[in-house]
Amino acid sequence: MRFPTIIATFLCCVQIPAVQSQKTTKTENVFIITLDGLRWQELFSGADDSLFNDTKYVKDTSTIKRKYWRPTAEERRSVLMPWVWNTLAKQGVILGNRNYNNNVNVTNLMWFSYPGYNEILVGYSDPNINSNDKINNPNITILEWLQQREGFGIKAAAFGSWDVIPYIINEERSQIVVNAGFEEANHFMMNEKEMLLNELQSQIPSPWHNVRHDGFTHHYAKEFIKTYYPNVVFISYGETDDFAHDSRYDHYLNSANNTDRLIKDLWEYCQTDSFYKYKTSFIITTDHGRGDKPKKEWTSHGKGVVGSNAIWMAAIGPDTPALGEVKSKGQHWQNQVATTVAKWMGFEYTSSEEVGKAIDLFYNKNK
Repeated sequence: MRFPTIIATFLCCVQIPAVQSQKTTKTENVFIITLDGLRWQELFSGADDSLFNDTKYVKDTSTIKRKYWRPTAEERRSVLMPWVWNTLAKQGVILGNRNYNNNVNVTNLMWFSYPGYNEILVGYSDPNINSNDKINNPNITILEWLQQREGFGIKAAAFGSWDVIPYIINEERSQIVVNAGFEEANHFMMNEKEMLLNELQSQIPSPWHNVRHDGFTHHYAKEFIKTYYPNVVFISYGETDDFAHDSRYDHYLNSANNTDRLIKDLWEYCQTDSFYKYKTSFIITTDHGRGDKPKKEWTSHGKGVVGSNAIWMAAIGPDTPALGEVKSKGQHWQNQVATTVAKWMGFEYTSSEEVGKAIDLFYNKNK
């Protein structure tokens, strides 16, 4: 993270919203939020009793059952992710419940993280991105593309728990502010909370060598947002994926529940700050799915794991109709995120490659 070398561009642009002369949407700011590897099964049906009753995956089954088990799928999902189902589902749109043949899929053939994040942020899959190695992304993300729109003052930033995020954003080329992995806050207007976060991050061990706790990612992002007011923000929460790989279904559920609270915190902040209030859209999704058949493959994903190409998407904001959970048959794709973000911001997204179409259900009031 090279805050000192590129932060000056934010200092001259604080509190200046990005608008286009013939813009028809109300959105002036977008948050792209991902929950790494969160399955559609838990999002739409809540805790899976065949997993939380299995002591291979849950150490204290009685506690998890008390927290997350309810008689119906609707009750279970609401107790697992209450903000999603009590706020977003009432004010926005949720896609991907395959029980209704409402499908969302990745188009890349890898079905794991780097190819998925590239597809989300770039708008197309790249067959040359076929590993999670720390290689700078040759493709231009929607963050970089929007920040390049001359005359509109659009500023972007990215925050992630996984230490590969700076390479996916291609921080070096893009000049996007990135804080990910175990990086600390390091900028001109750093406040006391960020100094404390830096200290705590060095003192609280992570279970993983390349992924920090999502709480650090969240609060680094929030403090930066409160100081510099970026128009486009990418936030990648990572714990759900890593706890799943660790075969800890209890921690996976707790992390999903906690991330729901973190997103609620961001949303409620945006509704109280005049820069973001009534002018900010959230698009929330995941980079890949996970296995389910056989059930033990819930811990895994990749092109050899059936079902890990199945994902979900959700949106909320001033241009998104209150359709709630879409129960009609349909098909959407991961490569539609970037174009939808550009559409909200008043631009037609173009690329040297064919990008996915904007999701009309996320911005068309007549649908």
